Amino acid sequence: MIILGLTGSIGMGKSTSAQMFVDEGIPVYSADEAVHRLYSGAAAPLIEAAFPGTTKDGKVDRTKLSAAVMGKPDKLKQLEAIIHPLVRAEENSFRDAARSRGAKLIVLDIPLLFETGAETRVDKILVVTAPADVQRKRVLDRPGMTPAKLDAILERQTPDAEKRARADFIIDTRHDFGVTREEVRKIIRLLSG
Repeated sequence: MIILGLTGSIGMGKSTSAQMFVDEGIPVYSADEAVHRLYSGAAAPLIEAAFPGTTKDGKVDRTKLSAAVMGKPDKLKQLEAIIHPLVRAEENSFRDAARSRGAKLIVLDIPLLFETGAETRVDKILVVTAPADVQRKRVLDRPGMTPAKLDAILERQTPDAEKRARADFIIDTRHDFGVTREEVRKIIRLLSG
């Protein structure tokens, strides 16, 4: 089974590209979706204990949690120490299930692939990218996003140029969806053949 790591900075088209793999029948594990599930379940009491007042009705309030950790590297490390092992456990379960079903190719959609050292757990790396102005517009069009918040996020992420330099495959998502979908299909053919 080949494990393809899918990554890219915020606003580069990871979710759209991941969905295209799903549409082609490739099992995809989303670290972001795992975090959302964990924030509504197993991680909530652990986060409340570490960051009192950041949950409501047994679920993490992402706005309150963001306020508790944004611009505070020690608090962010504390949060990551709670959530990363839980996300990794879900990833391991996903891999085991895919292997037992005989999957030839799986995709691990991990936004912080390089930042967390997850590149050591994949066979190949796909980086989705777009020009900085396209990225900025996409992200700032999101509800609740501000230039300062975007800059803080980008500061924590490996620069796009470095990600591209470390990639086995690169998809430029500034083009229409048809172009991206064909690039996804080419990668599937190459890795599943």
